[in-house]
Amino acid sequence: MLIDTHCHLDMLDLAPYNNNLNAALDAAYHQGVKQLLSISVDLNKMDTILDFTKRDGVYASCGVHPLQSDGLIVDDTLLRQYAAHPKVIAIGETGLDYFYEASPEAHEAQKVSFMHHLQAAGKLGLPVIIHTRSAKQDTLSHIKQYGNPEIGGVLHCFTEDYDMAKAALDENYLISISGIVTFKTAADLKETVRKLPLSSLIVETDSPYLAPVPHRGKKNEPKYVSDVAQYVADLKGIRYEALLEATAENFHRVFSQANPQHQLQLVTQKETH
Repeated sequence: MLIDTHCHLDMLDLAPYNNNLNAALDAAYHQGVKQLLSISVDLNKMDTILDFTKRDGVYASCGVHPLQSDGLIVDDTLLRQYAAHPKVIAIGETGLDYFYEASPEAHEAQKVSFMHHLQAAGKLGLPVIIHTRSAKQDTLSHIKQYGNPEIGGVLHCFTEDYDMAKAALDENYLISISGIVTFKTAADLKETVRKLPLSSLIVETDSPYLAPVPHRGKKNEPKYVSDVAQYVADLKGIRYEALLEATAENFHRVFSQANPQHQLQLVTQKETH
């Protein structure tokens, strides 16, 4: 089963689909995508994201991106409220980003928000989706101090080194690979993917960002996750189908509230009849 484990459906460029999200999801279906996880970065947009989950095969997370400085949380009240929705299967996207935000005060606010996400996830029994950039030690420290290793989560759009990946695996985290792995400049990431066990990997688009080769320069979308999966399969020296089977098993092991039987079905064609 091919799963886009991290996409931002509320941000997609739908102009090629006459502003019809269902048509974009049907395009993903035709590329073999069976499930998607629509990621929250701003709790003010949760109602929109939850609306997407009315379609079978689409799940959601609830959380606040670390660069969403105006919305960083200071308690877990809203997280727990939104996580009560039956199609919310994860907490996040949360984490730490010191690359785009250099202020020590901002780092402290990110840490507080990250802590509340991790603690809420532990209480609710949900995995955590983590964004981390230029914050390796603080990210790992928070995971170990506030996370629940029985539940774990995922380091999404992974670009850090093998040592960080290995440390995350010890805390029951998956490593999610995006289209960055297809870039010519990603030699270190390619080597990390080769070294990591297949049981630790999942794939994503992070659409509308980071379109993989051969779609560089275009807005990313869920159907391109098939290109990421093929590239990772080639790096691992395995069949495409074997990569899909392994990554789907990994995803459903950690994101256990996603039902493998609930999959995308065609919608727009049905609507035209």
